[in-house]
Amino acid sequence: MVKTTHTDGVAVLTMAAQENRFNPTMLESFNAALDDVEASLEVTAVVLTGEDKFFSNGLDLDWMTAAPDGGAAMVVGGLQALYIRLLTLPVPVVAAVNGHAFAGGAMLALACDERVMREDRGYFCLPEVDINIAFVAGMASLIQCKLTPASAHQAMLSGRRYGGPEAVACGIANAAVGEDLVVGQATERAVALSGKSRPVVQAIKQVMYRDTIAALALMESF
Repeated sequence: MVKTTHTDGVAVLTMAAQENRFNPTMLESFNAALDDVEASLEVTAVVLTGEDKFFSNGLDLDWMTAAPDGGAAMVVGGLQALYIRLLTLPVPVVAAVNGHAFAGGAMLALACDERVMREDRGYFCLPEVDINIAFVAGMASLIQCKLTPASAHQAMLSGRRYGGPEAVACGIANAAVGEDLVVGQATERAVALSGKSRPVVQAIKQVMYRDTIAALALMESF
């Protein structure tokens, strides 16, 4: 589900499950990859990406519809816990958004320190308003802590699809480049942020995102 490769201290985590939707299997694989990152002092930065035309399409709604009692809530809670891990990882994390990043997948990108998108294909989109799903407090807080008030308002209430250049203009992404440059640009940005004390970086992130972390830690109905 999540494959890890290492290059000069950078761990590249590649989601490899077609649309990269979140269900128990994906969450388990993702957390195992982050466990390895945190356990290795040789890892100085992380790049998160997907394969083909999807970065991540968010929650696996088919799985959740057929889930046993409590299953859907478990996955939502697991995804919110994953956001917390990314927000507070002791090394820099840059999302190499290779394709579509929708709903929970868009929030996954926002949980990273920076974002590099393709300039020609793939959209960043928070479609909840169009599919009649309200944002729970933790997810809303994540979006609002990473975007300007104006950009968060537009993205959350319009369901707009942002291409790479539009995402950069709105402050959603830090850069938009050609398909073959996305991972490389993300790696360069991750390396530029690296080399700091792990405990200090984590402590700073925990303070910066304290309110969002607290909101994400709450379990709400979905």
